[in-house]
Amino acid sequence: MNLHDTHFHLDLCSDITKMVAQIEREKIYTIAVTNLPDLFHHTKNFIRNTKYIRPSLGFHPELAASHIGQLGKFIALAREAKYIGEIGLDNFKKQSDDYQSQKKIFQAILECCAIHGGKVLSIHSRRAEAEVIAMVGKNYPGSPILHWYSGSIKNLEQALDNGFLFSINYAMTQSTNGKSIVKALPLAHILLESDGPFTRLGDEEGWPGHAKAVVEQIASIKGLSVSEVSTNLIINFKKLVS
Repeated sequence: MNLHDTHFHLDLCSDITKMVAQIEREKIYTIAVTNLPDLFHHTKNFIRNTKYIRPSLGFHPELAASHIGQLGKFIALAREAKYIGEIGLDNFKKQSDDYQSQKKIFQAILECCAIHGGKVLSIHSRRAEAEVIAMVGKNYPGSPILHWYSGSIKNLEQALDNGFLFSINYAMTQSTNGKSIVKALPLAHILLESDGPFTRLGDEEGWPGHAKAVVEQIASIKGLSVSEVSTNLIINFKKLVS
């Protein structure tokens, strides 16, 4: 089974060297997201000799207010980064000034990436789904992916109409809301993610190898064969990165 992971925090793993070797051995195409611009080159240098891992330039919304001074660095680095993430908005128990800082940074990132074009964006949208979808808009000149989406079906449908993709992790396939989201998504708009190490499967820290279990869960939820789901999702991923 060909596997991929569009959202994995490699730099936050307990043993990065071991994890890199494991991903390469298992031949899992992996996008290593980062949470701040300062971490991009660190990750890029760490995986420079790998075949299956690519670095992603990120600015996590929950770090926006405290690190707004790094926006200039993000914009400077955006030219060299094909993959952008983790970025977005988070309005879960946030103060108004914090959220406004997030929106300022997210808007600047969207404008910068639109100028360059062709970027793959992994977007956080907790309790801010409608605003994220509206800010990205329709026919964005890149590939926006809603990572671990947890919003309404109405907003999901708007995102689909706008051309968004959705990355699904194992935890999503275990919740009632997550299952509803998977059911509502056309197979052509689904990608895989682990969001490791923030997720777990049993006693194991989340990592790209859990993609096989996610494929199996998606197949079960949608009443399709594992083979059909696996084949379609690798096609989606290849289109994304081509």
